[in-house]
Amino acid sequence: MRDALTTGRQGEQAQVEPKPDPPLPPMSSAEIGAIAHLYRGEVYRSTIWRTRLDNTTNWSVATLGIALSVTFSSREASPLPLVLVGILIVVFLVYEARRYRYFNVWRARARWLETNFYAPMLRSAPGPANGSWRETLARDYLTPRHHISLVTAIGRRLRRTYVWILAIQALAYFGKVAVHPTPLASFDEMWLRMAVGPISGQMMLLFGIVFNLGWIGFAALTYQMDRKRHKKRSDVAMG
Repeated sequence: MRDALTTGRQGEQAQVEPKPDPPLPPMSSAEIGAIAHLYRGEVYRSTIWRTRLDNTTNWSVATLGIALSVTFSSREASPLPLVLVGILIVVFLVYEARRYRYFNVWRARARWLETNFYAPMLRSAPGPANGSWRETLARDYLTPRHHISLVTAIGRRLRRTYVWILAIQALAYFGKVAVHPTPLASFDEMWLRMAVGPISGQMMLLFGIVFNLGWIGFAALTYQMDRKRHKKRSDVAMG
């Protein structure tokens, strides 16, 4: 009786399992030529958007350089520009993350063609038997979307570029407070130098610690999210 039930369940599972897609017919020379032009277009678009990423990074570096020049121009200069430039750098980081999401789309499409079309061609081996890579690429063209979230994009750009810019900004701020107009002699003197209008030096220090530790924690969290997503990613995932 138990064997009969087991056999019946196996038969039901076999009926539920979907059948693999039939193999697609080989491409004609015209279709291969069209894909070649498509690949060139995707590489061109990814290159353009990669250049736009460099622009926002350059803006961040330039504004930080201006703030450093103003702050260290004299012993009496205020360290406030270094505080304000940190906020501006975060704005540039968000802009760059938005651009990175678009760049990731074009990069993923070009990479998808390389791994599923050109690499098997160079190895003289056929691509996937069911042609799923073609369906995935076609679906991405018909319903284009971002392949990563804004949080993931911010985390990647933060880890690769902006963490160093923010680190320089923080070190320069505390260096300014420590040496100008004279080397620090006590904590009371440090609180006076850090104070900005009605905001006390202790509050400014607390803000700086929370600001920098927050970005460090954000970078670590998004790094773990990236690792988990890459482990779960299937062979038919783009991006």
